[in-house]
Amino acid sequence: MAWVEPIPMPTSLAILTLGQWLSPAFPTGAFAYSHGLENAVEAGWISNSNNLETWLEDILLYGSGRNDSLFLASSYNAKDFQELSEIDNLVRVFATSLERQIETTAQGDAFCKAVSLWNIDLKNCTYPVALGHASRCQKIPLKLTQTLYLQAFLSNLIAVSQRLLPIGQEAGVRILRNLTPLFPQVAKTTKTGNLSQLSSTTFLSDISSMRHENQEKRIFRT
Repeated sequence: MAWVEPIPMPTSLAILTLGQWLSPAFPTGAFAYSHGLENAVEAGWISNSNNLETWLEDILLYGSGRNDSLFLASSYNAKDFQELSEIDNLVRVFATSLERQIETTAQGDAFCKAVSLWNIDLKNCTYPVALGHASRCQKIPLKLTQTLYLQAFLSNLIAVSQRLLPIGQEAGVRILRNLTPLFPQVAKTTKTGNLSQLSSTTFLSDISSMRHENQEKRIFRT
C-alpha cells in the first residue's frame, strides 16, 4: 500500500466524513467505556454537573485528551508505516492502566475494521493512531480531525455520566458548550505531534481507572 500524501479535502465533505466516523452510531463501541468515571462516581469524586465539568476539563487540558490529540497528530504526520507502528506501541506503553489500554486498543480495532469500507488498510492500531492515519488517507485536515475527535470524546463521557449521575440533558449540553472553546485550543498546541510533550497530571482519573479493574458492581468495561 502506497504512503498517502495529504491534500486537503473540501471542508464540507471532511466534516461529513468525520461526523460519520465519530458518531455514536459508528461501531467503535465508545458507549461501553467510562474512562474511569464509573469508579470516580462510586468514590464520590464526581457527584454533580459542576465537578464533572472540572474533571472533564482537566482530562482535556492535562490528561488523556491532550495526549490523544498528540498521538493523533503524530500519526497523521508520520512519514511511513514503521514510524506509525512505533507511535502505536508508545500509545500502548503510555496507557496508565490495563483498562485504559483495553479502551484504546478495542476501539482502535473496531475502527480499523469499519474504516476498511473507505479502502483504508489498517489493522490492530490503537484508536488515535487509526483515526490520525485514516484522516491522512482521506485528506481530511488535521486540525479538524483533532477538534472533532475531542468533541466526540467528551460528548461520550458526558453521556456516560448521565447514566451514572442525576445529570439531565440541559446540564450535559451546558457542559459541552462550556468546554467547546478548548477543543481548537488543544488542537493548536498539539498539532506538531511532538511526543516529547506527552505528560499527564490527572492523577485521580488514572487512579480511578486502575481501581475500576477490581470494582465489583459496574456497567461499563472501563
